[in-house]
Amino acid sequence: MAMLQITIMPSPPKEGTGVSEYVAEALKVVKNSGLRYELTPTATVIEGDINELFEMAKKVHEISFSKGARRVVTVIMIDDRRDKKITMEYKKKSVLDKVEKL
Repeated sequence: MAMLQITIMPSPPKEGTGVSEYVAEALKVVKNSGLRYELTPTATVIEGDINELFEMAKKVHEISFSKGARRVVTVIMIDDRRDKKITMEYKKKSVLDKVEKL
């Protein structure tokens, strides 16, 4: 299973810098996909098959245009480990266990 971290930065058609409405629309798409995800303050992490994740990245990128954005910058990072099953919880626990030992 792979993980995709995605951040969208749309340019709203109106004055101002707020993009939370666009992020909320993108998150609806992720939520309705049935894939496991976690929203963070600056990105969303999604777990799934690598092909599903690439398709999801495209949908998330396109949703802001459909809502009126003039420009969208999308940043993605993929963690695709194939020798061992990884999850968001596994990765966080691995780090936190090490922090506790410090």
